[in-house]
Amino acid sequence: MPRFSVIVPAYQVQAYLHACLESVLAQSYPDFEVIVVDDGSPDACGAIADEFAALDPRVRVIGLPRNEGLGPARNAGMERAGGDYLVFLDGDDTLTPHALRGIADRIKETGEPDVLVYDYARTYWTGETVRNQAAAHLTEQGPAPFRLADRPGLLKLLMVAWNKAVRREFAVREGFAFPPGYYEDTPWTYPVLMTAGSVATLDRVCVHYRQRLRGSILGTPGERHLDVFTQYDRVFAFLDARMETHPESRKELARWRPLLYRRMADHLTTVYTRPGRLPRSLRAEFLRRARVHCRRYRVPGAPAPLPVRLRHALLRLGLRRTYGALRLASALRRGTAGVAAG
Repeated sequence: MPRFSVIVPAYQVQAYLHACLESVLAQSYPDFEVIVVDDGSPDACGAIADEFAALDPRVRVIGLPRNEGLGPARNAGMERAGGDYLVFLDGDDTLTPHALRGIADRIKETGEPDVLVYDYARTYWTGETVRNQAAAHLTEQGPAPFRLADRPGLLKLLMVAWNKAVRREFAVREGFAFPPGYYEDTPWTYPVLMTAGSVATLDRVCVHYRQRLRGSILGTPGERHLDVFTQYDRVFAFLDARMETHPESRKELARWRPLLYRRMADHLTTVYTRPGRLPRSLRAEFLRRARVHCRRYRVPGAPAPLPVRLRHALLRLGLRRTYGALRLASALRRGTAGVAAG
């Protein structure tokens, strides 16, 4: 049984898959398996994966008959995984040198936690590398392992699967799986963190998260971005179901609802305002659905700075024109401040 199962879904990433798999196989910590899931990719991803499998017995390839999406592809990898810990890596990203050794050492130091959260850096096509701005939440100072209730600031990190090592036995016992659709990380990461009996952090960049100039999934406009609403429905449904099946934890679970609401509102704001996601024809529909979701899940007790509360209120009220005017005013104010500083 290997220490790590590194699961790599691959779809239309033939230009990056070599670098991704080489970054794993070059790790100084050798006790791992790599499961590449060819997600019905029309390019050479399957052939590239087969080449690596022929050269290194630690590489296995799963071929899906048609494109299923990141969530189902990761599920297929988990079904075949045999490692103590699951590590997810997208096919256009890379592990940093000695990342698995650092992760393995920290897991041992902290007593085999259910989840280990580590850091990442964005790498741009210009060659620039920028570390995650919320890295302060990964401090290793203080007791470890801990529960999420002891360090709720972890929820401010990017809610993705590929900045965590998850103990496979824990994931199997709890029945965790990725849903279909865009933003599939959301209904995975929140339940995993909220349910984990033990969590630890590693204050180290272990993943280089590639910022592609074009062709990334989330940077492609389309109605699939509306999937974000279904994904948050799943998060709150999980919370409700967990409170019913674990009445002894009801009070602890209830405390997450205000924070989840705020994170949802922040996420919806990001999807709405980020260029290249929503076609103009879908913007009104997105705001209408955002208004419904915010009214459905809003609860008191999620304090936030005034500008954040204002954005959330406008989202909840669905005031599209006012929201747009405030965005423009904010951009102009930032630009004016930049000129003054220069």
